[in-house]
Amino acid sequence: MKFNSDIDIDLANRDLALKVINHVPASILRDGKLIRHNTGIHVTDIPVDPELGISAIEYKSAQDRGYIKLDLLNVSVYQQVTSEQELIQLMNHEPDWEKLYDPNFCQQVIHIGGHYETLIKMPEAVNSIPRLAMFLAVIRPAKRHLIGLPWKEVAKTIWEKDLNGEYGYKQSHGVAYAHLVVVHMNLLTKQLYEPK
Repeated sequence: MKFNSDIDIDLANRDLALKVINHVPASILRDGKLIRHNTGIHVTDIPVDPELGISAIEYKSAQDRGYIKLDLLNVSVYQQVTSEQELIQLMNHEPDWEKLYDPNFCQQVIHIGGHYETLIKMPEAVNSIPRLAMFLAVIRPAKRHLIGLPWKEVAKTIWEKDLNGEYGYKQSHGVAYAHLVVVHMNLLTKQLYEPK
């Protein structure tokens, strides 16, 4: 049975995690040579290139053979979070969505920062997790043709695969990163209004 996985795990410091996880760095093929994948690791047995110390099977081929790759990603926003309880509070607190329409505030927000001009082209506000998730997909090249459409129209095709069977942006990633954006918006708001 073939298992397709695209598992991203966001961490404040991936190096700390890698110290305690038994793993083999994934590999990627570039210019005909195997090199270390930037973020991917294998946590199950996989053949290792003895000279390079990385997977001897390039990650796409490894996935086709049933090996699972995890991507451990550094997300600096999490360095500002002091506990799991605070993270849950930041995720569950409804942000001041209007702040996204302040160009100075928007510029600071993870994943949104450089897309203020696109944000204001959307005819309806980004004011919920589902809309934010769709906006994060709309700013990707494969879905830019949806810029300027009402959310009801965007929702019809935003999560569909292209003609090659590839996602422009997966809904699971969009929703997860929308929550990260909310956490960051709440952290930025807290920093703005908390006494120093």
